[in-house]
Amino acid sequence: MKTILNLIWLVLSGFWLFLGYLAAGLLLCVTIIGIPFGVAAFRIGGYALWPFGRTVVDRRDAGAPSFVANVLWLVLAGWWLALGHIVTGIALCVTIIGIPLGIANFKLIPVSLLPLGKDIVSSNQPFTAR
Repeated sequence: MKTILNLIWLVLSGFWLFLGYLAAGLLLCVTIIGIPFGVAAFRIGGYALWPFGRTVVDRRDAGAPSFVANVLWLVLAGWWLALGHIVTGIALCVTIIGIPLGIANFKLIPVSLLPLGKDIVSSNQPFTAR
């Protein structure tokens, strides 16, 4: 079932969201200071491309530096990417078949706003805290 949902997701919204994260990541990697943010954009972009069967968990070792970096991320790219998820989620919820995908889009908003200090893990494997 996860594969079917991922394929439908890929066609309806995943590819376009991935392109948004890819563009954000490339822009952020222009400067040396922005490289960690670009890497985060690529990581979350991969999750936005194929989300079913994976989940986001908080890292225990993330502290104040992650908080400060998340504030910078929010200003630089986070709110644009979250806006993309909101618009895509609303568009998907127009049809009955798209409602589960729209809900999945809404679940991606928190990680698009504040991605640092989070890990993406498989839903099948238990998460071991770092």
